[in-house]
Amino acid sequence: MSDTKQNTKGSTKKDSVEFYLAKYSNAYGVSGNETEISQMLKDDLKDYVDSIETDSMGNFIAVKEGDQNGPKIMLAAHMDEIGLMVKHIDDNGFLKFVKIGGWFDQTLLNQRVIVHTQNGTIYGVIGSKPPHVMTPEDSKSPIKHKDMFIDVGAKDKEDAEKLGIRPGTYISIDRDFKKLANDRVTSKSFDNRAGVVIMLEAIKRLSGKKLKSTVYAVGTVQEEVGLKGAKTSTYLCDPDVAIAIDTTIPGDHPGITKNDSALEIGKGPVITVVDASGRGLIASPQVLKWLEETAKKSKIPIQLGVGEGGTTDATSIHLTKTGVPTGTISIATRYIHSPVEVLDLKDMEESINLLVAAIKSADKYF
Repeated sequence: MSDTKQNTKGSTKKDSVEFYLAKYSNAYGVSGNETEISQMLKDDLKDYVDSIETDSMGNFIAVKEGDQNGPKIMLAAHMDEIGLMVKHIDDNGFLKFVKIGGWFDQTLLNQRVIVHTQNGTIYGVIGSKPPHVMTPEDSKSPIKHKDMFIDVGAKDKEDAEKLGIRPGTYISIDRDFKKLANDRVTSKSFDNRAGVVIMLEAIKRLSGKKLKSTVYAVGTVQEEVGLKGAKTSTYLCDPDVAIAIDTTIPGDHPGITKNDSALEIGKGPVITVVDASGRGLIASPQVLKWLEETAKKSKIPIQLGVGEGGTTDATSIHLTKTGVPTGTISIATRYIHSPVEVLDLKDMEESINLLVAAIKSADKYF
């Protein structure tokens, strides 16, 4: 039984970008447990591609065939989200947990969670020592995740185990998609269900088009814990060029400055020049030329991203085999790696437009 919450109330049109973003961000897929997202992609793409397979790592790979002598393009959007996992159950039935992916501990405190047990899903809450019994020293220090616990209502350890909980049980944050003002929306896991939806929509919009390029649409696994699935799936695809599709950090809200990021939400897709100060991706000059010229010809607004921290699947892809010319198209997204990420739907639309136009013109560059 799927755990997906089809809470798309407020979407103006079924099959719209907003509809799919709600559908995919409401679904669950912590790193290493991306099966639900993979199945959704299979269901939504099966009528638009020539073949679908899942490799031994769990990467989803859909192929849209082009000319035999045309370039092979790999699109990579990671399916996983950051989450938690049960480490052990104490005698009173409270769950201690580890973080899966890059959480800032303070965003976890007092969140409601979903525990994905062997017997189905149950709800819990993340608790800690209440302020009333804190020492002055305690109240001055941020609470670390190791001092938090999850309360599922169990009476004791045996009761929790009867619910199907054991070490290794996955835990997701219980948040769902909501609309804000001005075409802006919020949810958990826009990082990177936004990228998944952009890839999905691009393939759908290429339906019926005869392409010179063969396109591999890859939903990668375990990006948040080491860019793992991108490395293995690149071996299978053996592309001539690749684009990772992900989210990135804007500098347009309090607490962050233009020196941290000059990007803004609502100003168009972000083409990465460098991320992680070059420790991650230094984009291929030919890929940059391809994407920038395509955007200009198609009158698509873009932003150029130069970042000091954070990277994407592109880092693993471009270092695979003898190297793959690789770039990244990203959506500027506020509050990444929190349960309340925010993006602008106009950026989604423009990113899809850019990706479609780039695929159509790839044979002129590669």
